[in-house]
Amino acid sequence: MAEWGFLTNHARALVFIAHDPDARLRDLAVSLGVTERTAYGIVADLTEAGYVVKEKEGRRNRYHIQTHLPLRDSISRERTIGEVLDLFSDTFSGTARPRGRPRS
Repeated sequence: MAEWGFLTNHARALVFIAHDPDARLRDLAVSLGVTERTAYGIVADLTEAGYVVKEKEGRRNRYHIQTHLPLRDSISRERTIGEVLDLFSDTFSGTARPRGRPRS
């Protein structure tokens, strides 16, 4: 039986980027268990949809997640990306905070 999970690679990529906005595509690909080309496509999808903004810093990219945007899923559109990331992460934007405590 094949393994499966509740999160898509796009959602897992957002969680990864939230933990490390300076990560390389190579690091993202390893984390997701996909090729760099697939990781590039996922980041391109997220960027095109407006969920991630890519900022060039020298030879590297830095990613900024637009946490205020609603989810694409019609069932949970009242939730924002930031709220979902909070569920999956103790650390967001490099600042640790207790679970359930809102961002300032």
